[in-house]
Amino acid sequence: MEQKLLDYTLNTLRGVLAIDSPTGFTDRAATYVADLLREMGYEPTLTKKGGVLCCLGGEDASNGILMSVHIDTLGAVVSQVKGNGRLKLAPMSLCATNTEAENVLVYTRTGKTVPGTIQLINPSVHVNPDYKTAPRNFDTVECVLDEDVRSAEDVKALGIGTGCFVCPDPRTTITESGYIKSRFLDDKLSVAIVLGLAKHLKEAGITPKRQVWVHFTVYEETGHGGSATMPAGVTEMLGIDMGCVGDGIACTEKQVSICAKDASGPYNFEMTTRLIALAEEKGIDHAVDVYPMYSSDCSTALRTFDVK
Repeated sequence: MEQKLLDYTLNTLRGVLAIDSPTGFTDRAATYVADLLREMGYEPTLTKKGGVLCCLGGEDASNGILMSVHIDTLGAVVSQVKGNGRLKLAPMSLCATNTEAENVLVYTRTGKTVPGTIQLINPSVHVNPDYKTAPRNFDTVECVLDEDVRSAEDVKALGIGTGCFVCPDPRTTITESGYIKSRFLDDKLSVAIVLGLAKHLKEAGITPKRQVWVHFTVYEETGHGGSATMPAGVTEMLGIDMGCVGDGIACTEKQVSICAKDASGPYNFEMTTRLIALAEEKGIDHAVDVYPMYSSDCSTALRTFDVK
């Protein structure tokens, strides 16, 4: 990738990561993506669900392909304002074990934000004899606000109540050696890469042989982002999402991951075969894996639309 395009992609990544967008709270991030596409000269539209749909051009409109990437991330909402001024949280796929001691922003319904921290109830190792062994879940951790609040009334006076969104700090770092560390690279890294592709196509004057659409979905983390929209003429869908790394998985963090099957079932054999052949032809380091506890926008689209 030429340096100019790489710089654009990384700057775009920083921009989209800086916008909190847990599922159900994605309007600002969707607007950011749509505005970037318009600046490039495209004509994106917002779906009724709030996602961004855009055609990147192409010759054959009867055999189009739709790429899906999702803007929404993990997060939480306030489920209860406790009598002591602490907040009980209801997660959206967020895991308490890796958000303990995380800084967060709480968004009120007036647009004001209040900072806070997720921590274990009774959080001092010097006081709590069960600190090391206590389970970490959303019954045992809570959000402590960075405000002098001591009652539910104090918290409500700040505009915070049930249903307010709680967003962890992404803590984005891009090292000098090129490593990217951040929460929510699933799937905002893919969002930035696809926006970089869109910019390249436009600036290089490239017209794909097939019509190419991209759908920036906003409900992937809750399982129905891919069920929103399918443009006429699209025959295939390519989900661009995180790659899994772990025991029993061949892929590493430095490879392109091609998913042959996930928890929702197998993906189309012919299409995955073509993806493998394309990676081999272009010298792209890749691995093929099965993800036992994973699903994507493609999973829901396959159940909703006549595509493969």
